[in-house]
Amino acid sequence: MWQRLIGRGETRSASGTGYTSQIMAARQAYIAGRTGLGELTATVQTCVSLWEAGLSLADVQGTDLLTRFDMGIAARAMALRGEAVFLIRDRLIPIIDWDLSTRDGIPRAYRLSIPEIGGGRSETALAAEVLHFRIAPDPGAPWAGQAPLRRSQLTAGLLHTLEAALAEVYENAPLGSQVVPFPESPDVDLETLGHGFRGRRGRVMLRESVNVTAAGGPGPAQDWRPQDVTPNLQGSMAVQSLQEARGAIFAAFGILPAMFATNAQGPLVREAQRHLAQWILQPMAQVMAEECTAKLASPVTIDVVRPAQAFDAGGRARAFGAMVMALTQAKEAGLDPQAVEDSLSFIDWAD
Repeated sequence: MWQRLIGRGETRSASGTGYTSQIMAARQAYIAGRTGLGELTATVQTCVSLWEAGLSLADVQGTDLLTRFDMGIAARAMALRGEAVFLIRDRLIPIIDWDLSTRDGIPRAYRLSIPEIGGGRSETALAAEVLHFRIAPDPGAPWAGQAPLRRSQLTAGLLHTLEAALAEVYENAPLGSQVVPFPESPDVDLETLGHGFRGRRGRVMLRESVNVTAAGGPGPAQDWRPQDVTPNLQGSMAVQSLQEARGAIFAAFGILPAMFATNAQGPLVREAQRHLAQWILQPMAQVMAEECTAKLASPVTIDVVRPAQAFDAGGRARAFGAMVMALTQAKEAGLDPQAVEDSLSFIDWAD
């Protein structure tokens, strides 16, 4: 920043790289995402909705403060921002923005912005009064979480670029349009004919013939062939790249991309749901339960797997049927079922 005095007036100019501008840019990127656009895609919103539904369905034991409504808010905040903050009062109050101080990398106090219909208000609270859920913290900043889009910025940018490009192509490109030669005519007639096709998808555009005889006769036959001006999207591999980008975003959120394949069958969908509940949402729920146990002074457990039915019911039924049949055959053979079960357990342990 430099200053220039002219008479009694003063002029200041900022280069845009000062401390204040850097803090503002960091805060904007932190709130809206790296570009603020990747989360606008339907792929990302589908992943966020699955996180919301899964955590809202979870069974919470040990506290009445963490309602299903709060679980849904926490899921959306962690999916898009990587962390969620609630102020502990007679109920949990969601926080839209916060600032904190740390000691040894552990939060000690918060300055919170509480949303209100007429504008937010600020409040200061100790760390014991705040529930701070975060996922994928960086070792350099263990007090902050990271959203999946922030950890996969290149893929999110590619997905947004491809969707925006395809949207522009389908909006502006002359899909199905053709250029057809037309004999020499006055400009007024050509303009009138051109207006007749305007505003119609797949319209025919006219131009004058360029191959004519000296006497002004009709043009050769090859000059009358129409030329298609539809862009070649297949050659650009845009559709294939879009599918790959969507699959990468699904994987970043812990959702199997095959779940959304056109030929996906019931077993595949159930396996994808179990994968999401067991390997993504349940570990998040365990971390949230630890935070609640430390701040609410009572043991808290959060279970996602049982309410979501994220277990192989068919496999369990088959295993149970086989076990009952084996015990029945052992009893018919005069063997002690308990001894048979103990021997099988010993064999499994020895192996």
